[in-house]
Amino acid sequence: MENQTKQIPLEFNVPNQYGRQDFMVSDCNLQALKAIEMWPKWPFFALLIFGPSGCGKTHLAHIFADHVCLKAKKVFPVGFIQAREIKTTKVEYIHKNNPCLVVENISSKINETAMFHLFNLYQNQGGYILMTAEHPFARINFKLPDLKSRLNMVPRIAISKPDDQMLEALILKLFSDRQISISREVLNYTVQNMERSFSYAQQLVSMADGISLSYKRAVSVPIIKEAMHQLAHNTQQELF
Repeated sequence: MENQTKQIPLEFNVPNQYGRQDFMVSDCNLQALKAIEMWPKWPFFALLIFGPSGCGKTHLAHIFADHVCLKAKKVFPVGFIQAREIKTTKVEYIHKNNPCLVVENISSKINETAMFHLFNLYQNQGGYILMTAEHPFARINFKLPDLKSRLNMVPRIAISKPDDQMLEALILKLFSDRQISISREVLNYTVQNMERSFSYAQQLVSMADGISLSYKRAVSVPIIKEAMHQLAHNTQQELF
């Protein structure tokens, strides 16, 4: 296949579908979904959803925002902010304008003092925070002891590695988002041979789409094999 003439495909952004009806539910994420849909009957003002990149944390955050809008008896704005963008000078503004807040991608790279003050404002003056991270807070190396002790109080729900049921649904959806239909043979081969991770599934589908466009052929088992080979080669290059 490598010897055939290829065309360089153009890159297009694939739109994300963040509705509740677009969320694929399996054993790996069911508890996280149930937890956010318990709002406003949370046992604590905050909740952490953690899991690997690409596992659907942002999708869940949008489902949470829609859920709040449906359940709230009055206008209840839900703000979204990346954790690394929280500054001490903006903490009071954030709390005042967002009675319900989604803080995404909390890591050791955040402004810890700002996060500490934000946490205290929501805990003491009212409001809710949905937090997302790749790891539980106990595994993140925060330097501020007071922040670490507070974040460790937050109830947490893990999104685990995808099972075969989830991988099948995920691969089908990722191709469908690109207006691509695949055969059962292609789906079976992909699920049986791929790395068991959400991020890998996204990379694989993107790579296979690009290869199929360059060859002007439908996605097939040989194209999936070539995509896997290229991803493995790229990973090996990154190690050196």
